[in-house]
Amino acid sequence: MKKIIVILIIAVITFSCEDVIEVDLNEASQRLVIDAGINWFKDTPGNEQSIRLSLTAPFFDEDVQPANGAIISISDTNGNTFNFIEDGVTGIYRNSNFIPVIDTTYILSVFYNNELYTATETLKSVVPIDFVEQRDDGGFLGEDIELKAFYTDPANIENYYFFEFISDIPVIPTLEVYEDRFTDGNQIFGFYTEEDLQAGDQVTIRNYGVSERFYQFMFTLLQQGSEDNGGPFETQPATVRGNCINQTNQDNFPFGYFRLSEVDEVVYTVQ
Repeated sequence: MKKIIVILIIAVITFSCEDVIEVDLNEASQRLVIDAGINWFKDTPGNEQSIRLSLTAPFFDEDVQPANGAIISISDTNGNTFNFIEDGVTGIYRNSNFIPVIDTTYILSVFYNNELYTATETLKSVVPIDFVEQRDDGGFLGEDIELKAFYTDPANIENYYFFEFISDIPVIPTLEVYEDRFTDGNQIFGFYTEEDLQAGDQVTIRNYGVSERFYQFMFTLLQQGSEDNGGPFETQPATVRGNCINQTNQDNFPFGYFRLSEVDEVVYTVQ
């Protein structure tokens, strides 16, 4: 009889652990997300450009909803206006005659859902990547592959850099930002390591010239992403605001950033 009672108690405990817990999360109002990165790759005309618009979604929603039907244009200080037309209903807006000019100021205009969003930014130049150096003894155990993409910073000029490392392996691209406050005029490097890298893998390395404001924006985002916030149900970091402003209703601010960069790209094959 005692054995039967013990078995019943274990069964009750086991099945009680399978209850589904539903978490009631607060949902914020939906906001516009503006991904307006204008990239002029070296040795290309830079005429083909695109802007992506999407809408924020609840925490557990894996689908990204495009923002359709917007009117988008970019104008420069030389009197040129470039209209971006949506490609189907993708939320991606394209222009094929953009004119990139270093150190020129551009104004983004997005009219969506009867509200006007604007941003102003300057197209920044970038130096080329000199060479890539590989080490095979990186990481805590000395077994990881490390890559250093060297570039030479121009002397006596304030520069800011945004590095993107994209590899063959299915991981999120690595993003880094650098300034030349302590390295002005020297040869320095962007750093990348990934424990799953193997010989034969290809890594696309991109160095973007960016403004000081974008550097501060991305530096804050990367700092928040690297901190342990105690899990998704703990208090989240403060919202990082970009340079896009809702001129119609400032309380309904958008997410994202309007950036213009000259870009140097190297595709490196791991040895």
